[in-house]
Amino acid sequence: MSRIANNPIAIPSGVEINIQGNNVTVKGKKGMLTHEAHPLVSVRQEDSLLKFAVNSNSKSANALAGTTRALLQNIVRGVSEGYERKLEIVGVGYRAQVQGRKLNLTLGYSHPINFEIPEGITIETPSQTEIIIKGVDKQKVGQVAANIRDYRSPEPYKGKGVRYTDEIIIRKEVKKA
Repeated sequence: MSRIANNPIAIPSGVEINIQGNNVTVKGKKGMLTHEAHPLVSVRQEDSLLKFAVNSNSKSANALAGTTRALLQNIVRGVSEGYERKLEIVGVGYRAQVQGRKLNLTLGYSHPINFEIPEGITIETPSQTEIIIKGVDKQKVGQVAANIRDYRSPEPYKGKGVRYTDEIIIRKEVKKA
């Protein structure tokens, strides 16, 4: 079995796990998520640990066991703590603000961009140049952040655009003729 799948997941207090066949439902203070495990991987709960085993001795079963463990670890952490991604906007006149279930972005185009906030995601704008995306599902939070960044990704000459807070933009010198 994969080395990752050998490590059991410690279930924090306040998190309930319900296993029915291949469906694993995880409930916590932040919300509830469901994951359907592959038939080659079996998931079982022992006291406050979640353990994994493979149902066949194939390479793909080993890989799926590690993947299943990683996905369930993300789900357990998401329903107990939640995930957060921060974006910052750099550029003169570039700004963002939340109005209801829409994020209004002004990014230097001839028109404003209205981004529809998906279910399960909350977006905050503490200032006009900061966006904080929060949610329970790690994949969904990252995808929303990537979609917002794609509207105006940072350019290498002035660094203008939407970037992750921890992202480093390598600046170039001016183009030489």
